[in-house]
Amino acid sequence: MKRPTIADIAREAGVSKGAVSYALNGQPGVSSATRERILAVADRLNFHADSNARALAGAKARVVGLTLQRPPSTLGIEPFFMELISGVELELSRQSYALLLQMAPSRDEELAFYRRWFSEGRVDGVLVCDVRTGDPRIAVLEELGLPAVVIGPPDVSGRLPSAWSDDAQSMVEAVEYLAALGHRRVARVGGIPELAHTAIRTRAFTEVSARLGLAEAVTVPTDYSGESGARATRRLLTQPTRPTAIVYDNDVMAVAGLTVAHELGIAVPAELSIIAWDDSPICRLLHPSLTALTRDIGAYGVHAARMLLAAVAGTPVASDHGTPAHLTPRGSTARLQTP
Repeated sequence: MKRPTIADIAREAGVSKGAVSYALNGQPGVSSATRERILAVADRLNFHADSNARALAGAKARVVGLTLQRPPSTLGIEPFFMELISGVELELSRQSYALLLQMAPSRDEELAFYRRWFSEGRVDGVLVCDVRTGDPRIAVLEELGLPAVVIGPPDVSGRLPSAWSDDAQSMVEAVEYLAALGHRRVARVGGIPELAHTAIRTRAFTEVSARLGLAEAVTVPTDYSGESGARATRRLLTQPTRPTAIVYDNDVMAVAGLTVAHELGIAVPAELSIIAWDDSPICRLLHPSLTALTRDIGAYGVHAARMLLAAVAGTPVASDHGTPAHLTPRGSTARLQTP
């Protein structure tokens, strides 16, 4: 799919390219009726004269787009996105590119951003986060032909290259570690179920728990916020048979879970072990410090940006499997003392 041009408008409206230029620039030389017809065609084709001038001249915008369908407050409290964006910005600045970050309240509006960015020539490519199975963004970007890199697993990225790490491997490492410490009642406070990486973690957690004979293993879904993490933890810890270990899908929820355990008088790690997914300074500053699944998120962002700029330059880009998160044991996990 190509950006609309003045020639496209002229053909659709049945006029010359000169008439289109007059009409778009508000100059005399065409009748009112012809002007209205030309403007109607331009609007239908989603043509924007000012931004298309650069594209028609063959110049790049030197801008990369990133949309997030999450509340703006997410960026302020979740270190993962802050570190990811820092890595992306680092690589873009090295190559004199800018990042256009847009918070989208709905999936339809996110798709509209992609189409508008493409038609206006605002961005040279996009990064795609929080991908879902059957994600409509993939089909739209493939149709537009806009260079894109998916930050997520390749099995849901269609023909688009992806930058990803094996979350299943990391989950297996975490659960096997807890089992080795004697924990038989292990729970997980998961993220948004529809996200592809969440589904991978859920499947891996279920499978490794079954293999290790952890019959009471359960996942409680959340929206990644501290509030929902606290509610899920309170629900788990007030059951008649409560878990002795919990794996959290992000550090924010793990911090909230630690707070709930303290409120309920449950000692960490003597009575409850906690593991956070994605290490952060917060995990290291708490008491006890949180055992975490650690990876270099900034480097992840750098690599994704590097892949995208290569695609923008016309270089064939293949999906790349980065280093998975590995366990960093700290004070929040210990051998089970209370059955």
